[in-house]
Parts: sequence; structure tokens; C-alpha cells
Amino acid sequence: MASLHYKYAAMNSGKSTQLIQAHFNYQERGLSPYAMTPGVDTRSGSGVIRARVGLQLEVDTFGADCDLFELIRTREEQTRPDVFILDEAQFLTRAQVYQLARIVDELNIPVMAYGLKSDFRGELFEGAYHLLCLADKLEELKTICWCGNKAHMNARLGADGHLLREGEQVEIGGNERYVALCRRHYIQGKARPEGEVKGP
Repeated sequence: MASLHYKYAAMNSGKSTQLIQAHFNYQERGLSPYAMTPGVDTRSGSGVIRARVGLQLEVDTFGADCDLFELIRTREEQTRPDVFILDEAQFLTRAQVYQLARIVDELNIPVMAYGLKSDFRGELFEGAYHLLCLADKLEELKTICWCGNKAHMNARLGADGHLLREGEQVEIGGNERYVALCRRHYIQGKARPEGEVKGP
């Protein structure tokens, strides 16, 4: 029986590494995984999922107007995917999350969605909210704050290295713009230990 999986975490938790490994595992067993990433995320180039450990995977992209159910249903008529894998699932729309549920329920194809849960303001992304509501299986991937405690907040940094509390929800960036923090240091606005000099 197929399931809708949502694997979520703060930034730098190894989500992309796990996604690429899952894709490889399916291929290694002679199965056909199909992976996609949002077109809005071009940090590594369009249609490229890149992990910090050096792994990368070239995939197709989708936009907010893409009907994922129809895309997979049409693809099924040619080569049926054994699993549908999505990167940066926080950027999904409500409608697209429901489309993922239909892929699982009507086409019996498992879906594995990887993404963030909350934004730099500590608020849920639209895709994350509806995945938390609809997913059959939830898994939190762990990462740590600079203090060593569990990090589950995504902090956006300004040019001066201080935390930003206002701005557009979506602003694509990597380690130069975001840092994963524990709740305590997120609320305190401490992106790094006291006295640490901000790098270039």
C-alpha cells in the first residue's frame, strides 16, 4: 500500500543527501524513481538537487501552476514511476499537496516529500502545513544549533550577520543567508556564540 511521506527539518540537516540516497536505492534495485524540485530554487542551477556533501542529482522542475497528479498520471502511461520524490516541498501549494495525496490513493504510487517546516519568522510554509495535515508518515530529520542542542528554527541573516524578523517569506539562499538554530537562540537572536567574529 502506497503512502505519502513528509521528511522535514531545519536547514543543513542532510535532507538533500537523504533524497539523493533514496533515489539511488530505488535505481540500484532496478526500480524507476522520478524526482522533481521547484523551479524557483536555482541555487545549484535549474533542475539540480545538490547536497552539501558533494552529491547532486539532475531532475525535472515544477511551478506553482503544475498539476502534479496529471503529470504523474500521464507519465504512468509511458513508464510508471515506482516512487515520486520531491525536493523543497515547502514550496508546494495547498492544491499540489492534495494532488500528491491523489497520486498515493488513486495511482498507488508512493510519494516522498522532503522540505522545511517553518520559515525564518517561525511560521509554517503553505506546503509544509498541508503535508503535516495529510501525510501518512512524518519524519523529522535532526540537525544541531551552534550550541549543540537540537535546531529546528531557520534564521535569516542580514548583511551584518544579525537575524532578520521581517521580509518576504521566500528568499532563496544558502549558508550565507540562513542558519539553523535552537528555539532559545532563535528567540534571543543569537546566530553564533558571543564574541565570534563574523566571517567574510
